Amino acid sequence: MTTTHDAAAASGTRPGRLVDLFERGLDAPICLTWELTYACNLSCVHCLSSSGRRDPRELTTAECERVIDTLERMQVFYVNIGGGEPTVRPDFWELVEYATAHHVGVKFSTNGVKIDPAAARMLAASDYVDVQISLDGATAEVNDAVRGPGSYATAMRAMRNLADAGMSGFKVSVVMTRQNIAQLDAFKAIADQFGAQLRITRLRPSGRGADVWNELHPLPGQQRELYDWLVAHGEDVLTGDSFFHLSAYGSALPGLNLCGAGRVVCLIDPVGDVYACPFAIHESFLAGNVRDAGGFETVWRAAPLFQRLREPGDGGACRSCGHYDSCRGGCMAAKFFTGLPLDGPDPECVQGYGEAALAAVAPGVVPKPGQDHSHRTSPRSPVLVTIARSRPPERGCDESPLAGFTVS
Repeated sequence: MTTTHDAAAASGTRPGRLVDLFERGLDAPICLTWELTYACNLSCVHCLSSSGRRDPRELTTAECERVIDTLERMQVFYVNIGGGEPTVRPDFWELVEYATAHHVGVKFSTNGVKIDPAAARMLAASDYVDVQISLDGATAEVNDAVRGPGSYATAMRAMRNLADAGMSGFKVSVVMTRQNIAQLDAFKAIADQFGAQLRITRLRPSGRGADVWNELHPLPGQQRELYDWLVAHGEDVLTGDSFFHLSAYGSALPGLNLCGAGRVVCLIDPVGDVYACPFAIHESFLAGNVRDAGGFETVWRAAPLFQRLREPGDGGACRSCGHYDSCRGGCMAAKFFTGLPLDGPDPECVQGYGEAALAAVAPGVVPKPGQDHSHRTSPRSPVLVTIARSRPPERGCDESPLAGFTVS
């Protein structure tokens, strides 16, 4: 795999930095997220794809296999399979087997509903499949308020089945919220208990997450708490490059520290649409469809949207900030779905510029997520999350797509 352009030479920057190497994109994504279905047994209030009901237009088994053939030809390292709940798709295990047989590694996220002892034994026997169990609270009280009644017990049962089957190193995947920041140590203890690895990701105002972002996203003091915790524990915790906006506090966190959308990552949704970012399911970030002539390969290499994203930006309003080289302006999706310009500050800018920018956003101009597959059929309305407790809980990424990748 080679860079589409020699970014370091073209920009005059010093060679060897991952940001310089990847800013103009690669011939193929290092990894991609693939949502196989919108069907899901849960209705998590922050679901980035507003999943629940299956879309009858979703790719067939044969079409999925053709996509996998393309990924093998392009030498994509692995796919992050999600949804929806991917394991409820009838051909899920068949597609996992097809991918691994064609040299495409699989990491899939699940709420654990289908991870019974037999499935756990099968997964433990594979060297090419990794599992991420979603858990958004270190206690049932916190988790189930976001993910639904009984979801904590389901996740814990799945982890126990995996551990009993001898599978080590699977992931406990947590979306960080205002309610669970204080549980970071407890999440780490749960992962350690099952011989797993903790993976934490950022809450984005995408999908149903747009309804609850104002209520759930961490407060400024909690952002600092998270940063300090990652500095202390980052070597043992995966973040999927979710928190590069926090690097403006001081030292850069491990990872790319650059928005990888359309450069090193992208999303394929259940009907084959290709979006620049898994967190930006909106027509503004739609690059094409795998059913189009030339398939995924042509979309990745020739889509005008991806070409624009691979052009080095000037930093916009953030360029004059002394922390720009650390945080690179933050998350594209977080800015877009809060009504901020893409060349402006991140809404959670740790230097406070995002808060001022949000205050200037005119009512009614915030883009709405493009699709809603939720179980409910009534119009989209805010989902309130209430966690009743007498005291705070005890203190508790997509794995980085660059894990194991070095610059020679």
